[in-house]
Formats: sequence, structure tokens, C-alpha cells
Amino acid sequence: MSTLQLNAPAVKALLERAGAAPRRSLGQNFVIDANTVRRIARLAGVGPCDRVVEIGAGLGSLTLALAETGAEVVAVETDARLVPLLREVVGSAATGREPNSADPGEAAPSRVQIVHADARHMDWNALLPGDGWHLVANLPYNIATSLVLTVLDDVSAVTRLLVMCQREAAERLAAAPGSGAYGAVSVRVAVHADAELAGAVPATVFYPRPEVESALVRITRRAPSMAPDLRAEVNRLVTAAFAHRRQMLRRTLRQALHDADATLVTAGVDPTDRPERLGPAEWAHLAEISLGTRA
Repeated sequence: MSTLQLNAPAVKALLERAGAAPRRSLGQNFVIDANTVRRIARLAGVGPCDRVVEIGAGLGSLTLALAETGAEVVAVETDARLVPLLREVVGSAATGREPNSADPGEAAPSRVQIVHADARHMDWNALLPGDGWHLVANLPYNIATSLVLTVLDDVSAVTRLLVMCQREAAERLAAAPGSGAYGAVSVRVAVHADAELAGAVPATVFYPRPEVESALVRITRRAPSMAPDLRAEVNRLVTAAFAHRRQMLRRTLRQALHDADATLVTAGVDPTDRPERLGPAEWAHLAEISLGTRA
């Protein structure tokens, strides 16, 4: 399969033919640069025998680049207006013909499965059998953080992620303790996985051009997984603590912990510290102590 050149004119023509203007509510900014999608596929490190799920496939620019590596791709798209166009683009790439209105929809090649679903509500476990899946996606800005956290918390089949999202969101996902971007999201990622920024993406490669900067973040799940009750306790504590990140832990956690000062000291944490001083291992240990005091 060769990657079609879904440049700005091609994307506009496809959308106009379907009467489908980009929807801001769905965070629709389509990648119009073949070098960018090939770069994403390369950074994801996928190839033959790999299984990839793509969220927000749109018109298929990234879908084609992923399939070009030889990987099996499950491309998920929520917008019913775009699904026929996505099938047409992917099918046309397989036959070497440009998509056109006279040929309304080739079947997608066998290694690409197109799914019409909302990733926020679909049954991930039914969609992704087995384990060792990669998630590679240009995520809509309004759901990027919550979707990554959902996958890490609940979809153990996905072991590696490379996602493009708003730069500030990417920085929070990958932030280290003590940095300005470090917060509850950073901890929730770090207790599951190792995360790192994988590069910037200019606004010029999108149609329509977004008003924010984008970045790639690579996330690799560690094993073994954290027990669900401990994970929930970490989430509860960091949410409470970072709600007032400039205040001391003894104050931000006084409602979340039984005898906050004593519990913090037992966990080896200075009650006068602020939440950004604690790394993921310290949060996990504090959560263990907290669960013990409530048993």
C-alpha cells in the first residue's frame, strides 16, 4: 500500500464532496503532510506482525502511513460523515487509484479494519483481543488526556502509545516531579508507564490550522499492573492534592486522609511538602498506607 498525498486540496475536496466541514466540537484538524504521518509511524516503531489501534482516524492520512509499515490497523472514527470517506481513501490506496465520486468506496485492505465508534464509550476489550497492542493517534485535543488515562487504567491490551495532542497536554503527560507541568495527570501516567516527549508538530501540517501547538508523547506501559484498589487510591489522593498545588500536603490532604499528618509521616513524607515534590513511587506508597488506615 502506498501513502496517498492527502494534502490540503485533496482533504478539502473530500470534505466538500461529502458536505462535511470540520467540526470544532470533535477537535477535527486533519493532517495534510505525508512526511508528518510517516514520521509518526516511524516514531511509533511499528511494523509487520504489530497490531495498532488508531483513534480519530479522520480521512485516513495516518491510517495509510501505519498500514504502509505492514502493521495490522484498527482505525476508529466517531464521525459518521467521515467513515465512508475513510473507507474510500484506504481502499483507493490499496488499488492505487485516487478516491473519486464515481468510485464511492473500495473495500479496505485486509490489514485495515475500520470501526465506526466513539472511543470514549466503546468496548475496548472486545475490539482488541489479546495483548501487545500499540495505540497511535492524532487525538482530538478535548479528549486526549482523559482517553490516555482511560487506556492506561482500563485497557491492559495496549502496551505502547504514541499520541499527538496539544503541547501543554503532552508536557503534563510526560512531566517529571518538581517541574512546572507535573501534576495529577503526570502521576497517574507515571504509576503505570514511562512517558517522554517525542517531538513537536507544527500547526502548518493541519487543516484547518489549529490555534495551539502540538507535540508527540511516547508512553510505554510497565509490568506488573497496579492493583485496581491501589490505583483508585492514588488517583483520589493526587486529585485532592493537586487541586491546590501551592499548599502543603497536610492542608490539601486533610479531608482525603485519616489524620493527615500522622499518615504522611508514616509514609515517610514531610507534611509541609507540596504535591509536586512527590514522585510516583512515593504517591503509591502513601496510597498503600492510606488504604491500610481505612481497612
